[in-house]
Amino acid sequence: MAFRVRAVRDAEEYRAALGGIGHYFGWAPTEEDGERFGSLLPQERMHAVLEDGQVVAGAGAYGLELTLPAGPAPCAGVTVVGVLPSHRRRGLLRRMMDAQLRDIRERGEPVAALWASEETIYGRFGYGLASLCVNLAVRRRHVRVRPELERRGSVRLIDHDEALRVLPGLYDRVRRRSPGFVSRTREWWEIRKLSDRPEVRRGSGPLVRALYERDGRAAGWALYRIAQEGSTVEDWKKTVKVTEVHGVDDRARLELWRFLLEIDWTDRVTVEGLAVDDPVLLGVDRVNELRARVYDGLWVRAVDVGAALAARGVSTDGRATIEVTADPDFADNVGTWTVEGDRVRRSSRRPDVRVDVQGLGATLLGGFTFAQLARAGRAEEGARGGLARADALFRVERAPWCPEIF
Repeated sequence: MAFRVRAVRDAEEYRAALGGIGHYFGWAPTEEDGERFGSLLPQERMHAVLEDGQVVAGAGAYGLELTLPAGPAPCAGVTVVGVLPSHRRRGLLRRMMDAQLRDIRERGEPVAALWASEETIYGRFGYGLASLCVNLAVRRRHVRVRPELERRGSVRLIDHDEALRVLPGLYDRVRRRSPGFVSRTREWWEIRKLSDRPEVRRGSGPLVRALYERDGRAAGWALYRIAQEGSTVEDWKKTVKVTEVHGVDDRARLELWRFLLEIDWTDRVTVEGLAVDDPVLLGVDRVNELRARVYDGLWVRAVDVGAALAARGVSTDGRATIEVTADPDFADNVGTWTVEGDRVRRSSRRPDVRVDVQGLGATLLGGFTFAQLARAGRAEEGARGGLARADALFRVERAPWCPEIF
């Protein structure tokens, strides 16, 4: 059979392409689903594989900004990637991902990023694990924010309209200086973050929006739902399911955690995808009761190595030369690059570090160092002291974190 890979052309193909991944979740996208998705992910950014005119696979890419250590940069947020089970093991994913990467490069986006449903898949397309995250399942009655920390500020519950008015501006203050954060449009807020449609609740209660204020000004927020299990008062178990917690600084985040851990008549507090250096980990009295588990976070690919290195930026004066040894899609990414200050150029210098494009992706947010890659057999020192020179330039102060799966 002949297969063709291209962008979808109409709403019907769009929904069918969404169904490539929807099949595995028991989700058949409706017209309303297609319209909702389409307001965030336009048709020209949804690729499909067609066999005899029928869509058998799909892959999309949001047009986002991703915050790198030097600040926000254009990024393709890869999402809804799936091949129907009837068409697996035929090389269709490779063809679709190759087409998508070429489209991303033509659009001038130097990096692409994604959350991997299976962490063994995307390395072969040049994506490197760039951050980690933590899931918590806290037994609330056993944990509290360290009591010697004096309370600061207060929390109040706000409605949808106030949240839509206040939270986007606060988020932009945080995300522009936080590697791993992605941009959010108004539609993104309305559909992905503040929507309270029944299917979004998934058996939990309504969305609660908690605004933290300090010195008369908004300084952070938390979004959560409360889920109840059990049929009688005797066996009721209530869980605070936290969607996100953000603050303009670490103290604001800790005060929000204090609020969440002190919600009466609840038994557990859960959150997925938290930063691995979130202040709550050291800000509570019994860290083991957080029941923390570490998972892979954002995967990042340098689509254009020179542009990606320039957008990433460095943390100090100095110079390092990096040899990109392999790229499965773009031969012109292979070669030697010298990074010095705000300049990135092709170079004939002896490399300090040798790494493939996947390994380079792991360093773009600062989540992993070249030395860590070398210890894992993922990079090689090319000159004496080269790992240290490269890591000095690429150093970051905080662990990168993407606060949502897209």
